[in-house]
Parts: sequence; C-alpha cells; structure tokens
Amino acid sequence: MFDEDGSLDPLLKFLLYAVLALAIGKMVWEWLRDDVSRWLTVDLWGLICDHPWWTGCITVGALATLILLAKLLSFLFGAGAGTYAYVDSDEDYASTVAPGETVEPDVLTFKMKQLAAMSATGFEQACADLLARDGFRGTRRVGGARDLGVDVTARDPDGQLVILQCKQYKAPVGSGHVQKFNGTARLHHGADVPIMIGLNGFTQPAIEFAAHHELLLMGRPELKRWAHGQHLYDVLGIPSATP
Repeated sequence: MFDEDGSLDPLLKFLLYAVLALAIGKMVWEWLRDDVSRWLTVDLWGLICDHPWWTGCITVGALATLILLAKLLSFLFGAGAGTYAYVDSDEDYASTVAPGETVEPDVLTFKMKQLAAMSATGFEQACADLLARDGFRGTRRVGGARDLGVDVTARDPDGQLVILQCKQYKAPVGSGHVQKFNGTARLHHGADVPIMIGLNGFTQPAIEFAAHHELLLMGRPELKRWAHGQHLYDVLGIPSATP
C-alpha cells in the first residue's frame, strides 16, 4: 500500500481519486440538472428581461472584481514561492536560497525515489549537500571521467578527510568496483574515511572485500536513513571526537 518513503502507492492513489471524482461529479451533475438549469432558464432570464441595464452593470462589476482578485492571488503566491529549491539536470545539480534568507543545516532531506530519478551528477551533488547538512567542511563534488575513484570530498569536524564514491546503479555494485576504490581512496587520495555509496546495495563478494580492507559501504537502507535526516556518522556507526 505504501512505498519505502511512506507515500501511498501511485495506483491506489489514482483509484481513490477516481472514485472520489466520480462521486463528486455525480452530485454536481444532479445539482446542475435540477436546480441550476431551472434558475438559468426561468429565474435569471426573467430578471435580465425585466432589468437589462442593472444586469449589465452587475455583470461588469463582477468581472472586474474577479480580475482584481486573480491578480492579487497571483502576486501573493508568486512572491512567496521558490525560497528553497533543488535543481536536477544532466549538467548540474544546485541548491538555491532566496536572497537574504538563511536555511537551517538540518532541513535537507531526499526521498529515495528522488535520488533514483536524478542524473549521475545530480546524485553526487545530492550526497555532497547531505555532507554539508551534517556539518562537514569544504564539501566539494569532483566526480568526472578522470576522478580516480572520487566523487565527493569533505573534512569532518575532526579534520579527517572523507571521500565518497557514489554509485547510482540499478543493480547492486560488484566487487570489481569496490576493489578499484580500495586502490585509490587511501593510497592515492589519502582518505581517512573512505565511503562507497550504492543506491541499490552491493553484492556479497563486494561486502566481504570491503570488510576485509576496512572500507565503509553505504547500501540502500543506510542511504535511506541518511537521506531522511540522520547524521552520516550515526548511520555508519563512526565515532566522532567532536559532538
């Protein structure tokens, strides 16, 4: 009935809306057929025939009032929209905040279906934004064709270098990718905390290899908890000397 983010199943939601729409439509149709049609064809037409000038003035006034009301609502809702937005495209992913406005660092969350729908670049930037939310310093997305196994870098409050490799694969990440990450994360980049993220988890050989070489893997359950607001180190069970 509900998906993993707590949302109602789309098909069930559609069926409920369809039943509700049919019920409301039936009631409206009966009201239009019985009451409104008589009022339009008998009462209102008789009033227009008896008082044409007054009817014209009232009609013009009502139209002017509706136009003014529409402009007022457009101004009010347009001015308050767009204070915080996330933009995802094939080229980049960015967070934007309205000028002069501050956003608390713990408000950023993502649903798993949002992460799955992003581009590869957007997924990496989302992970960088979550690091920044958790208080990591110097967060930077560096992923690309020649990233040598590094998509995001940052420093935790203790000064340790955190390196993320983000895999948005539809299938579990295999052992070969984890082995490549192991060869560059510490030796080439000097990572203190090397973390590999798999949107759809890891194969058992990949998990065993990572455990043997002390690499941190974040599978789908851990990623969900992190994306929903829990601190990265709490999710992975990493102690920190700085609260």
